[in-house]
Amino acid sequence: MASLKKVALLGVALAMLSACAAQAPANSPAPSLSTQQRFAGRPGVTVLAAADAPAPPVQGQTLYVPVYAEIFDADQDRTFQLTVTLSLRNTDRDQPIVITTLDYYNSGGDRIVSYLDQPIQLGPLASTEVVIERSDVAGGVGANFIVQWQSAAAVSEPVVEAIMISSASQQGMSFVSPARVIDTLPPE
Repeated sequence: MASLKKVALLGVALAMLSACAAQAPANSPAPSLSTQQRFAGRPGVTVLAAADAPAPPVQGQTLYVPVYAEIFDADQDRTFQLTVTLSLRNTDRDQPIVITTLDYYNSGGDRIVSYLDQPIQLGPLASTEVVIERSDVAGGVGANFIVQWQSAAAVSEPVVEAIMISSASQQGMSFVSPARVIDTLPPE
């Protein structure tokens, strides 16, 4: 009976260790899709055709959003992979904003994916998102997004932030990383 308990405890211990083991990374950037394929049909989002070019902007920003496709776990040789959701939210109740650039970069500063081949418009109070799956660690620990938005009228600034989340066994982790303004239009 005692040996049966030892085998059961050993099995439980091995299961717990395997759940905590480093997840196997997969370098698989998002498939190349057009803006139309990515964003058409989303509520509050309009993909702007060339004929629908946005009016000259009176306000806009370039934003840097730090994201973490993986973080170090225990030591620098072991990482923990995370799912990243980049959330883009128009906070203005009356005016749309136009997203003109939505690019994902890796730790080395190399662009991995450009999500827009044409601008998208977010209607008043509309939001959209981009998801980097947990298995996609091409961005690494220093990944980031560059987002450029503009508007033809004065608007309240959008909320752009990344949410990282992951869980293994009974452990979970989540945190938020807000965008930082690196340029304004017109210059202040």
